[in-house]
Amino acid sequence: MNIYDISEQAGVSITTVSRVINDNPLVSAATREKVLSVIEKNGYTPNVFARSLGHDTMHMVGILVVDPSDPNACGSMTAAIGYLQRELRSYNFDSCIYCVGFDMKDKAEYLRIMCERRLDAVIIAGSFFIEENAKNNQCIFDTAKQMPVMLINGQLDGDNIYCFLCDDKNSAFEATQMMLRGGAQNVLFLAQGMTHSERRKKAGYEAALREAGLPVREEYIRRSPLDIRESADFVEKLAKELPFDAVLATEDNIAMGVLKYANRNHLKIPEELCLIGYNNTRLADCCYPELTSVNNNTEAACVTAISMLMRKLQNMAIPSRFTVSASIIERQTTRPSASPED
Repeated sequence: MNIYDISEQAGVSITTVSRVINDNPLVSAATREKVLSVIEKNGYTPNVFARSLGHDTMHMVGILVVDPSDPNACGSMTAAIGYLQRELRSYNFDSCIYCVGFDMKDKAEYLRIMCERRLDAVIIAGSFFIEENAKNNQCIFDTAKQMPVMLINGQLDGDNIYCFLCDDKNSAFEATQMMLRGGAQNVLFLAQGMTHSERRKKAGYEAALREAGLPVREEYIRRSPLDIRESADFVEKLAKELPFDAVLATEDNIAMGVLKYANRNHLKIPEELCLIGYNNTRLADCCYPELTSVNNNTEAACVTAISMLMRKLQNMAIPSRFTVSASIIERQTTRPSASPED
């Protein structure tokens, strides 16, 4: 039984059946009763596609994320799935989740599928979806020609693309400054790659060094594997080349690798090595010593994104970029900061 069968049995058009299902007032009482009688008789439950007929909405949003089962997946971005679904449900919207690996090979295909499904919008969670090769981002621009694209912690300028960002530059500035005030002199910056988010963090790190009168040394800015064991081995080798007494890692996973290296070499934390991670994932609470980490406020970005999406779907104008503030959650891997006057 489908909407076409209901239409035939009730002797009305498909549009009329859709209007009855969606409680449209442009249906006479007699016709409404006739259609509802057929629906009740057949135990028909309208699906989302039937409900969308006669309306310019599917009440369905696609969410593109990195596969949460990947052990290297960023905790804050996988948590975003829950935040986004919760907010969408509050507006009676459903969602389709599409998971890709870090190689991004399925990104374009999943975006194409979402376009074919005539969804209301696409949400892309994570700056890693914005690739250095501009050609690989064309699929996002193509999607935006058909529906709004909301980027969580990603930056891409284009029509119908809206970005919800953490203030990464300022948070990295404050994190670096915290370690410098705690007595650090040689701060190592470790990033998985150089996404837009990581570039902003790097800019904050460099600004903090300059304000403290310290040089920005390129050899102290390195790319690290995201895998914890691989990161630990990477830092082990790096320690033979560079002296460092502090590390700012752009992911908690990388910070865990640094912590593993430090424990392996019996370094005292934070006395001999202080460390700050990023995203304030559950890893930060589960390690020893507990990790100081930047809370990039993913929940606030997700709540704002859905609120603005609802306005956009009502044809209301919204800004193309939003920034939410971050905070540093101090734990046991950083030293007490000296005040600026000390």
